[in-house]
Amino acid sequence: MTEAPPVAVYLHWPYCARICPYCDFNVVRDRGRTEEQAGLAAAMEADLRAQAAMLGPRRLVSIFFGGGTPSLMPPEAAGRLIETARALFPSTAPIEVTLEANPTDAETARYRAFADAGVNRLSLGVQSLDDEALRFLGRDHDAASARRAVAAAQAVFGRVSIDLIYARPGQTAEAWRAELAEAIALAPEHVSPYQLTIEPETAFGRAHRRGTLIPPPEDDQESLYDVTQEVLEATGLSAYEVSNHARGEAARSAHNLAVWRGVEYLGVGPGAHGRLNLNGARTATAAHRRIEDYVAAVGEAEAGFAETDPLSPLAAAEERLMLGLRTVEGVALAALAPLEINARVEPLIEAGFLTLSSGRLAATPHGRKVLDGVIRALLV
Repeated sequence: MTEAPPVAVYLHWPYCARICPYCDFNVVRDRGRTEEQAGLAAAMEADLRAQAAMLGPRRLVSIFFGGGTPSLMPPEAAGRLIETARALFPSTAPIEVTLEANPTDAETARYRAFADAGVNRLSLGVQSLDDEALRFLGRDHDAASARRAVAAAQAVFGRVSIDLIYARPGQTAEAWRAELAEAIALAPEHVSPYQLTIEPETAFGRAHRRGTLIPPPEDDQESLYDVTQEVLEATGLSAYEVSNHARGEAARSAHNLAVWRGVEYLGVGPGAHGRLNLNGARTATAAHRRIEDYVAAVGEAEAGFAETDPLSPLAAAEERLMLGLRTVEGVALAALAPLEINARVEPLIEAGFLTLSSGRLAATPHGRKVLDGVIRALLV
């Protein structure tokens, strides 16, 4: 009997206690929206069922609650969505269920309820262990709260990942090295260090245009990246993707790997994106961004899609290249056939940016550091 193809589920909860100045995700303020949130949770469950009906039999590999701040969601609502996804996509293997959370004391108190609802991995938005940096980043926790939250999460879930943001204005390599050492001392199994990106339509983007926020020079950003790799690798947190380090293969994010490997995934919730094989074509889906539009669309059309865009073989191959090269495992060269890149691969191998082994194309550590340029050279 042929096993059903794998599928992952992404659930977007858009509510936040405050909007961080660097965030360009689809988010809204949490206050006074209890009735709206109940309606949204019900719509997300209906959307999940509608998309499952389009796909037929699938085998669930992961569930990821992102946002926004899904740890503000009622745990019982999360439990219903987890139960629904498991019922729609049966699997005999263990399912990774990740929830993003902030390390505030209010959210920490809810960890046990989320674990009881079926969450088994927590992704904590620590972002920094420096109080001044946390104020700059607009966070509503301090470093002491972050440390307490990590310990509490490890006691409840076992599997805990922490996010960190570096390349902040004025940040030195020495200070970042010390901050990484503090993070490692918390003993997370997974660390996601992200360079601060100035997105145009954010508070930081506006400050940058005014000239009041100046990111570090590119050479300094490169030095901070090098420190990140050096310190984390030396303590057993190996890079398996450009911005993700794990303590062994079992600690890697199954959900993120599914996305990077080109597995189908459902995007459920306002503004959520997905990739589904519909009518014989890999299709990019995007849900309505406004909550009321999303809920109305689910009520009228069952799925909350604002867009369903079938990808051409060329576009699908470009996406596989861009995502696959982010990982240490790379991507099968055969999957990139529509790009006709073979003649452009060899010079990049000779220059030390790429490797080709057993039919898989992968970026070297040096290549991952300049990955945007490598991809441009392949797609020129």
